[in-house]
Amino acid sequence: MKGLICILILSTVFRPSDAEGVSPLEAKQLRDEVQQMFYHAFDGYMEHAFPLDELRPLTCSGEDSLGSYALTLIDSLDTLALLGDSSRFTAAVEWIGQNLSFDINKTVSLFETTIRVLGGLLSAHLIASDYATGMKVDSYDDQLLHVAEDLGQRLLPAFETPTGIPFGSVNLLYGVDEHESKITSTAGGGTLTIEFGVLSRLTGNPVFEKVTKNAVRGIWVRRSEIDLVGAHINVFTGEWTQKDAGIGTSIDSFYEYLLKAYLLFGDEEYLYMFQEAYRAVMHYLHNDPWYVEVNMNSAAVVWPLFNSLQAFWPGLQVLAGDVEPAARTHKAFFSVWKRYGFTPEGFNLATFSVQNGQKSYPLRPELIESTYWLFKATRDPMYLDAGRDMVASLQYGARCPCGYCHITDVESHKQEDHMESFFLAETVKYLWLLFDLAVSADNMVENGPYRYIFSTEGHLFPISPEISLVEEHCSYFGAFCKGKERHTHKKSDAYDHLETNKTRIYSDGGQSVSLQSETSISTSGFIKGLCPGVSHRRKLGITYSTDEGKQMKKMHIDDSRHSHHFQDLQRPSSIRISSLKHKYVVLYNEGDERKTDTSNQVASTDGHDMDRGDTVPNSSDDSLPARTIAAF
Repeated sequence: MKGLICILILSTVFRPSDAEGVSPLEAKQLRDEVQQMFYHAFDGYMEHAFPLDELRPLTCSGEDSLGSYALTLIDSLDTLALLGDSSRFTAAVEWIGQNLSFDINKTVSLFETTIRVLGGLLSAHLIASDYATGMKVDSYDDQLLHVAEDLGQRLLPAFETPTGIPFGSVNLLYGVDEHESKITSTAGGGTLTIEFGVLSRLTGNPVFEKVTKNAVRGIWVRRSEIDLVGAHINVFTGEWTQKDAGIGTSIDSFYEYLLKAYLLFGDEEYLYMFQEAYRAVMHYLHNDPWYVEVNMNSAAVVWPLFNSLQAFWPGLQVLAGDVEPAARTHKAFFSVWKRYGFTPEGFNLATFSVQNGQKSYPLRPELIESTYWLFKATRDPMYLDAGRDMVASLQYGARCPCGYCHITDVESHKQEDHMESFFLAETVKYLWLLFDLAVSADNMVENGPYRYIFSTEGHLFPISPEISLVEEHCSYFGAFCKGKERHTHKKSDAYDHLETNKTRIYSDGGQSVSLQSETSISTSGFIKGLCPGVSHRRKLGITYSTDEGKQMKKMHIDDSRHSHHFQDLQRPSSIRISSLKHKYVVLYNEGDERKTDTSNQVASTDGHDMDRGDTVPNSSDDSLPARTIAAF
């Protein structure tokens, strides 16, 4: 099978664009056209569907598809802000603050509710509460943060499992139903860290960040011997119920959030997981320029298939600094778009045809997202050409009377009366950013007060002290401090803590986490964004085990492969994970002494000095070289 795939790949001819390159004037016209596309769909929703969740763009009506809480409006908030539409952004923020309630008897998807609703609320809160964004709402008094915290509390019961991996659904009023399925996807259980982590850092309640990190660990410790994860897992037993490993459906954003959680929070445990996972993907799944699905244990090919969710991967590779393979894969994926006008949900690499039963295109943004990131990294005009083709396809194939329609069959271009909220949150957002980058780059993301991390739903989260340096509150002169403690040396009260000789114990609502204390390096004077006393080194080279003491997986440190980056790690620590009834416990071995190695380290002191050419430490494989991360 692999040989057949390789032959097909080598024999495939990618046609260059037969259109002339996009001129600066045309780029501006395309940007304005994309903005009109947004308002055609947004106004259609507000006029014909609001406050229902989503728009039916063919019949100009609405439907409740997720939770009956004006989903499309919430998902669109930061796009309105990005476009500089202060009046509509203000009106939307005020309406949501006065009317949104999650006190309803509704069972919702944990994953979709987190990335669309919780993420939308938190991103809008950060924009509406900050004068530096230029979109400060004068009447705003943290209303969106309050409802986001309420929502987060209602989602917490989903994490009450023996593995820490959450249920896929939860009732907002009653918690998890006793008959709820114990099977969840890897993406569903492992793509929550950004939103829940930001919620913890904004509210000072560590429980949200703890449970989602525990969920990631619960998945990661059960990876195969070749460092691959499957698609579906039993949240009670930890057994894989679907062992197909890929970068697309059911797994995709698990990989995405390993890297993005590191970039946003500076937690090197996420970086280490990402490096190991990336190495395995590039070794076992990459059939240049395509990616296949394999058995997670044997690496035998089970699906020679391109599915549309894989198209996010080149964009993630750009963030990781691996641009060349990203460009080759994007070219292959875009060739499918060129063939049909859209990317089908599934494209068979053995037959080079649309996969039966997977012919639809539900307005997905992933290929557009990767196009934006590759243009941002390379400034190659070919990506503007690709963007122009995508706009043309959407305008002539998907435009409906009141919005944009799903395509049920990419071969016939038959339309379906549905428009997902992510069309406004992601699809048009990335198109607009692509062309604005070519024209002026004068927007919040490219020329604003912060570097931004995009969530998997395209929501904007700033790498700001309030989020990224929360554990450094008041630890040094000039650090970010809340309230009256600003610019003092008093330790942070963001987390309640007790200190012992060997450990620091945080607790909240019956939960506790015990971590080995780090040696603090005192500093004086105003240090802009740097705190030498903060290190995440303890999170590398760790052994995971269950409460019962059964060793689940070891992360082996090989000094010959990792060279100086890991040379000061004396031995792996032990992490014990417990997750029964709100008691999540993580223990590091006592007496595990470590030196701080700041050589060739990403933002060596706090992990977030993104203005200089930050690099990823060398991984255990040449597939992830030390290259610039997110410094474009």
